[in-house]
Amino acid sequence: MDLLKLRDNLSNNILGRGVLLAASKLYGAGVALNKSAYANGWKNSKSVNSRVVCIGNITAGGTGKTTAVLLAATTLAKEGIRVAIVSRGYKRQEKTDKPVVLFDNPDADWRLAGDEPFMMSRVLSQYKVPIVISPNRVAAATEALRRFKSQLILLDDGFQHFPLERDSNIVLIDAKNPFGNKQLLPYGILREPLTALKRASLVVLTHCEQVPARDLENIKDQIREYNDTIEILESVHEPDYYMDICSGNKVDLKDVKGPVSCFSALGSPVTFENTLTGLGLELKQKWRFPDHQHYTLENLQSFEDTRGGLPLITTFKDFVKFPDNWRDVLKKDVYVLSVNLKILGGEKQENLFMDTLYPKFSKLKQNG
Repeated sequence: MDLLKLRDNLSNNILGRGVLLAASKLYGAGVALNKSAYANGWKNSKSVNSRVVCIGNITAGGTGKTTAVLLAATTLAKEGIRVAIVSRGYKRQEKTDKPVVLFDNPDADWRLAGDEPFMMSRVLSQYKVPIVISPNRVAAATEALRRFKSQLILLDDGFQHFPLERDSNIVLIDAKNPFGNKQLLPYGILREPLTALKRASLVVLTHCEQVPARDLENIKDQIREYNDTIEILESVHEPDYYMDICSGNKVDLKDVKGPVSCFSALGSPVTFENTLTGLGLELKQKWRFPDHQHYTLENLQSFEDTRGGLPLITTFKDFVKFPDNWRDVLKKDVYVLSVNLKILGGEKQENLFMDTLYPKFSKLKQNG
């Protein structure tokens, strides 16, 4: 993310930190003014004729939000609930004010939608879940209702988006780095003050497998300082399988062994790399790019020329940004790691997550 890159570059000296702190104060004033505009009726949130649930963050950077949206959409769709995803399409290259709809259009261009919505559309295609992309989330939600009569709209990464009224807010917090230095962007990683947690209906801690139990309890205590009645769930990211992109076949996790190379353009590349090492792989080479980076043939050729015959592993989010003629360069042993979000604590906690999305979901499933 650009602001995070700016912070890293400036935070190494006193003058730079002063600039960051001043910018953080200005950013905070803008956040407060925007909230006040809605609280005082100077701006109005608009409702649509459907249940709307936001799955978002209070921090910048990767928290595992995409996997949470996929878990929600997949589980709902399997039970016959008409669900749609609304997204702004962050950093899409070709922008249009008209909502872009990803649904049964395998030849769609990811640049019109953004990498994350495009990746989600590929994963969710078998479940017929539409994804509607627009910076105007009200217009996108309206389009989802018009075309698909959606019973539930998932607002992807919209915790700080107030124009579209929502019924619930699910906030994801990365247990590895929940709040940074507790400062607002760009001096810290917070998108808004921690008092915003009062708006949360449910908090899901992610990457809990990488954090000691004592630290998890400390994070929960900090959250409850701002919302003392909030339910807090723990979750882990579980590797599921590899996709051999050259053959199109699924590959069992145990069938990729030994030293490998990997590359990613993620909010948290360390999480991806830790997952691979957790699978017993030795990372001989690691390439990291800025979040939402798109790839060129020159990038892929560089990977191919330097990996020395080792398997090459990346993510679905990265794969969808390959150039059309990527097969001219990458011929074999190129894998995409598929990862699922799992709510810990058994059926009771899983039902709490789903019932926050769609009230009485657990009873609907039981009766169905």
